[in-house]
Parts: sequence; structure tokens; C-alpha cells
Amino acid sequence: MTQTRPRRTVLGLLPWPERQAVTEALRTETVGGLVLLTAAVVALVWANSPWSAAYTDIRDFHFGIPALGLDLSVGHWTADGLLALFFLVAGIELKRELVVGELRTPATAALPVVAALCGMAVPAALYAITATAGGGSLDGWAVPMATDIAFALAVLAVISTHLPAALRAFLLTLAVVDDLGAILIIAIFFTSDLNFWALAGAFAGLVLFYALQRSRVRGWWWYVPLGITTWALMYNSGVHATVAGVAMGLILRATRDKGERASPGARVAHLVHPVSAGVAVPLFALFAAGVAVSGRALGHVFTDPEPLGVVIGLVAGKILGIFLGTYLAARFTKAVLNPDLAWGDVFGLATLAGIGFTVALLIGELAFPNAADAEHIKAAVLVGSFTAAVLAAVLLRRRNRVYRRLWEEEERDEDADGIPDIYQTGSAGGGR
Repeated sequence: MTQTRPRRTVLGLLPWPERQAVTEALRTETVGGLVLLTAAVVALVWANSPWSAAYTDIRDFHFGIPALGLDLSVGHWTADGLLALFFLVAGIELKRELVVGELRTPATAALPVVAALCGMAVPAALYAITATAGGGSLDGWAVPMATDIAFALAVLAVISTHLPAALRAFLLTLAVVDDLGAILIIAIFFTSDLNFWALAGAFAGLVLFYALQRSRVRGWWWYVPLGITTWALMYNSGVHATVAGVAMGLILRATRDKGERASPGARVAHLVHPVSAGVAVPLFALFAAGVAVSGRALGHVFTDPEPLGVVIGLVAGKILGIFLGTYLAARFTKAVLNPDLAWGDVFGLATLAGIGFTVALLIGELAFPNAADAEHIKAAVLVGSFTAAVLAAVLLRRRNRVYRRLWEEEERDEDADGIPDIYQTGSAGGGR
């Protein structure tokens, strides 16, 4: 009697070890960036295929939750709903940096903070100059200010085999400040008519959330319903709903009590990050990046002042802002560049920061409610981000070759005399 092999269920639930492996992979920014890139490519191919009408129908399909006063399209659910998870994780990371990370002390935070602020101000200024010179609208000034950390870290990971670890730390700290700036911009400048009753309800929900944290109350059954209700009230108040996500992330405790294995913020980030990186952000990209690309559409990117301002802001603005901001801070303040980094590394990183995707697309949709204008801005974000990624890849690969050569020389010296050259001549990083 032949023994039949058990049949595997197509698209069934993965075994527990495989599910653990997938979620751990999604907790790394590199894998999250690659998933995001895949979703963006699928959106572009789908929107420019014979099935583009199906893409539009799905994106614009409406469904709602009457009890919460919500009736949104699929596209808006991903931008206003799922993206709140992304901002929740961003808020937790920001809180951690402020309490126990690089932003805790002014000395270590000065350079990346100044770099991030200049990296937001200069792109906005270049956009304004371009738009004004061309007789365009200033509404999109905030679009080129945002850096997509998942994309940027994914590109850095692919390139970096020998680049200093300090480069990634600098980029992470810069991105945290960049995210905070984007959140404040959305909250202050892209708020529609306020419903003060709903806003008061959202604020009360955040106060209750804070009180539960201070009282050390545990249990998801307290926080999940409260979080959803607060998010819905924030949406109905006229303030962009993602602000609720970052506010709750900032409220979550970032330090451990005695006997705790991890802080509440760390536990929530550990659980939510795979969902954010593997579901929320890719779905947002899928329904935000579906731009009909044609010669005419690309022509608008380089002829209309608003899209052109976005491209110039992302590519030239980020380079000038971040590099000059870092240099001036190191030159005229007590802040010091990490000795493992050279100015060539900072220039490559500044170019890499021109990859603006998730938040840039979101701000583009908020700044240009008209569908046609929004399509041109989205195309500009894609063109600018792609250009920045290519330039950064060229620059950082060159820097990577420099560090690889230094590493090989140290290996040869160590083989020759048994003493690593790094201990004889100092670090190989700075000044090269």
C-alpha cells in the first residue's frame, strides 16, 4: 500500500517557524524597503496596463463604518487608516530617540538635527523659487521635504558592504527628525475645517491613553479599542488622522520598569512593525503610486513649475540642505562629525535622502486635491526619488570601494605581522 503524501494548501497559513522568519525579516528596514519598492512597481505597471480601469475602480471603491462616521475609498483607507500604523511606529522610534537614543543629548543630536532641518528648509525654498519663477502654485512647498527612510535604508543596505556603521546611524537619526517635521507640517498646514467637538474627543482619548500608560495598565483590550476610537475622532475633527498614530507612539513608555523584559513602546513596535512594513505601507504605495506614465505626463514633470520644483527640491535641495547644514554645524558649533565618517560619506548620504516616497506622496495628495495636478506631483516624486537613488548609488558605491580597499590593506597588514594596522595608525574612517 502506497503512502500518500499530505497535500499542501495553496495560499494557506505558513507554519509557525516560517511565519516567525517572515515577520523578523519585515522588522528590518531593508526588507520593508524592498516590499515597498515592489508595491510601487506593481502600481505603476498596473496603472499603465490594459487593466488600468480595474485599478482605478478598486482604488476609488467606497466602504465605511457608519458607527464611526466613516465612509472612505480604498485609497483613502490606506492613506488615512493603514498609514496611521506607520506613523505609530515612527512615533515610538522618535520617543525612543528622545529618551534613550541619539536625540537624548544635544552634543550627539546636533549634527543630524541641523542636517534634517536644513534638509527640509532648502528643498521647500527651492520649490518656492521654482514655482514662483514659473508662475505656479506654492501649495506643494512641503512635498520635497520628506525622506523615505525605508527606501533609503534599503538602497544603503544593497550598496553597503564596507561603509561605516556610523553612516546608517546618522541616516536613522536624521530620518527621525525628518519624520517629526513631516508630522508637524501635516498637522499644522494640511488641516481642513475643524470639528472642535471631535477634536476634543480625540484629545480626551489621548489623555486617557496617557493615564493608562502612567498607571501601568496592561492588556490590548484597553488600548486597541481606545486607539481606533481616537483615530476615528481625529479623522472626523479635520486634522489628518495619522497624527493620532504618532501621538499614541509618543505617549507609549520607552523605558523599562523593574522586572520588565521590554518597554511598552518596544513591545508595540515589535508587534506592529511587520504589519506596517509588510501591509500598511505597501498597500498605501500600491494605491498612491499608480500614475499613468506617458510622454505627455513626463513632459509635465519637466515643464510645469510645481512638478519641476518637487524634482529640484528632492535632488538638489536635499543635497545642499543636508551637506551644507552638517558642514556649517561642524564648522561653527561644538558639534563634531563622527570620526568614522568622511565628508564624502555625508555627501552620499545627503543625496540618498532625496528619496522621498511615502510621506511625499501623502503630502502631494493633501496639497493638490485636483486629480490631474496630483498625478503630475506623484510623477515628479517618482522621478525625483529615482534620480536621487541612482546618484546616491553611484556615489556610495565609490565610497564603499574606498573602505573595502582600506579593509583589504588592514587584512594584509594583519597577516604580515599579526597586529591589525588599525591599532597602529588609528581609524581608517575619518578624513578620507
